[in-house]
Amino acid sequence: MRAVLMAGGSGTRLRPLTCDLPKPMVPVLNRPIAEHIINLLKRNNITEVIATLYYLPDVMRDYFQDGSDFGVQMTYAVEEEQPLGTAGCVKNIQQWLDETFITISGDAITDFDLQAAIAFHRAKKSKATLILTRVPNPVEFGVVIADEDGRIKRFLEKPSLSEIFSDTVNTGTYILEPEVLKYLPENQESDFSKDLFPLLLEKGEPMYGYIAEGYWCDVGHLEAYREAQYDGLDKKVKLDFSYEERSAGIWIGNNTYIDPSVSIEAPVLIGDNCRIGARVRIEAGTVIGDNVTIGADADLKRPIIWNGATVGDEAHLRACTISRGTRMDRRSQALEGSVVGALSIVGEEAQIAPGVRVWPSKRIESGAILNINLIWGNTAQRNLFGQRGVSGLANIDLTPEFVVKLGASYGSTLKLGSTVLVSRDQRSVSRMIGRAMIAGLMSAGVNVQNLEATAIPIARTMMNNSIDVSGGIHIRLEPNRPDYLLIEFFDRQGISISKSKEKKIEGAYFKEDLRRVAIQEIGTVSYPSGIMEIYSRTFEKYLNIAAVRNSSSKIVIDYVYGVSGAILPQLLAKFGCDAVVLNASLRETAISAAEKEMLLDQLGHVVEALQANFGVQVSANGEQFILVDEAGLPIRGEALTALMVNTIFTANPRSTVVVPVNASSAVEEIARRHDGNVIRTKVNPTALMETSQDNLNVVLGGNSDMGFIFPHLHPGFDAMFSIAKLIEMLTIQERSLADIRNDLPHVCHKFCSIRCPWKVKGSLMRHLVETHPTENLELIDGVKIINPQNDNWILILPDAGEPLVHIYANSGDRHWVEEQLAQYRQRVQNFIDREQN
Repeated sequence: MRAVLMAGGSGTRLRPLTCDLPKPMVPVLNRPIAEHIINLLKRNNITEVIATLYYLPDVMRDYFQDGSDFGVQMTYAVEEEQPLGTAGCVKNIQQWLDETFITISGDAITDFDLQAAIAFHRAKKSKATLILTRVPNPVEFGVVIADEDGRIKRFLEKPSLSEIFSDTVNTGTYILEPEVLKYLPENQESDFSKDLFPLLLEKGEPMYGYIAEGYWCDVGHLEAYREAQYDGLDKKVKLDFSYEERSAGIWIGNNTYIDPSVSIEAPVLIGDNCRIGARVRIEAGTVIGDNVTIGADADLKRPIIWNGATVGDEAHLRACTISRGTRMDRRSQALEGSVVGALSIVGEEAQIAPGVRVWPSKRIESGAILNINLIWGNTAQRNLFGQRGVSGLANIDLTPEFVVKLGASYGSTLKLGSTVLVSRDQRSVSRMIGRAMIAGLMSAGVNVQNLEATAIPIARTMMNNSIDVSGGIHIRLEPNRPDYLLIEFFDRQGISISKSKEKKIEGAYFKEDLRRVAIQEIGTVSYPSGIMEIYSRTFEKYLNIAAVRNSSSKIVIDYVYGVSGAILPQLLAKFGCDAVVLNASLRETAISAAEKEMLLDQLGHVVEALQANFGVQVSANGEQFILVDEAGLPIRGEALTALMVNTIFTANPRSTVVVPVNASSAVEEIARRHDGNVIRTKVNPTALMETSQDNLNVVLGGNSDMGFIFPHLHPGFDAMFSIAKLIEMLTIQERSLADIRNDLPHVCHKFCSIRCPWKVKGSLMRHLVETHPTENLELIDGVKIINPQNDNWILILPDAGEPLVHIYANSGDRHWVEEQLAQYRQRVQNFIDREQN
């Protein structure tokens, strides 16, 4: 059998280690990862290896040559013009693959029994067998679900935190029959997980998952790289060592001198031709390459030191990585998680702070304290984007220097000369961050239309009405965290950008692959005029003006000191409505939850006193709202969602609404009364926006937690239009809010939250999937256990941003809800406790 070793990766998240090395050639225990893979193939009697190369191909060819020195026969296929992806590179060599073959990733450390997997493949007469394993945190991998026989039923490539439905993941090792390659296009980029496997699933081809026992580590980032070394030393994985084990857990190479006063704690690996000076302390987990010199009194606590490095007297190295040929001078320090690139020089008593990365061939002056990446940037992070965008503590996490680089990263993913709309709320911190963002965009040759302080619905409307705009950015305080800023990115339609676009921006940021343009190409800034007129025209286009004008409504609007400009009263006054405005002045800091409740109570009293039709509290910079009926009682949560759905279905029978998977089943009950349809989506804003836009018959999307979408107006949430539309529908239907509330279905909908460690979330979801019948499961988002005969359901939903799991229970029977909520809360808690013990 032949093996295809996919070794084209550039390993951007491992930089600076991969600046001059392809990822498969990064050493683990002083041998390249690719050599460990070849040793694994040899142990499984696979000695014909075809390596597909793209990034720095000569490094691997020069090391392995024809493979004879390593006991295999090596052949190479180089993707000359462009990367072809995991499947495309295999399609490119199909003339060499005329029988069953195995493909294996060049960037993982594993000791799986491949022969057992091959036997499984043949026994099942499979066309494609994916070798799977179980991991505590599956977010960065492809999640797979197979039936009891191993046949694959579903998989999801790199899910978000809320999408996890199993902890069984794809390891990137596949056993394939050559005929599956006919499904792939010639000379085009294609991916196994995104392109080939979904197609095989659709065509009904036999595709199986083999859950392998043993060790597997995807060396995808710097922390995993260090962990793979430590696991190898602890013999958690079967690897071939290059050196003799002189005593238990201590491997030492040839011609290495170690001073008798040196203290060594096993396990430790020291390479050939090393010199270790007097009184050096080497703690367990340390890996020292070939030709390394360590000065007297150095203190080594689990560093990874590559070939040819020099460590001076009294230097302190703490769980760091020191690359090839680097010099750490006397009393220098490299602390936890730091990485020093090849051929760099760290001066005397200089200190590299935890997590800091130094690119190759840099010099750090004596006594310097380096706490940002060199060349530039700040502390390395693995993800920039959360559930709704980039968020962090204002002026602590989201600083101007960070945002300038973020803006340049976003701009670098757009074409030169593109235009981006930038808007914000009215707070000073948002103005500061907005200016930094604009500077970063301009530096990448992107033009900016600065809308300045603008409510989000107006910004989205401008996106929808601008022909030459490539994207948009909005900066505001987070609605539920008063000291946090939120930066949201929109596509050209005004929809929050996709995960793939987020990954591109992250890639540019972490690779520091930023476009620097000439002076004449630097972007420009313009300030569009007539913004209110454009929004007003769009607003009027989708509103029954006559109905609103005839309503003679009086409403009270509370802006809770937050929204950008009291736009709605101006529009309503234009249509003959009387709008009383409360708290429209701006506060620099967000109000507390308790104060917001107090203002809501105050709003109720004002509505009663003025005998207004209703009141509304607007928040989230014009996206969200809470209603107060004519009796001063608040309408929020699931009641508000049901009320909006009821009024819209009454006005538009046989239409469609879009709600998240955790919304109450009252939505379905109301839809049945009006012969309407309900589409459920994941619990995130992008999913709601995209689904609302993709289905022509949709008249409303969203829920009370995020706001409501009227897709013909613009793709986002809009509290202002929701209120005007409500006035229109109440007038035409001749109903009050109290009338509608009394007409709503009686559904009990409750939820609770449980703290759940990140590493347990995947196994919890898999456990729930495995312990419930398939016909009772919905896996739109989280795990939903349904009763097909009625609207009773339980939803277990992992939180996307916190170590939490939310449990929702829904039924017309309050007793059933209380009982099931208590039962599943205990069930989930017991599983978490078992996993942690």
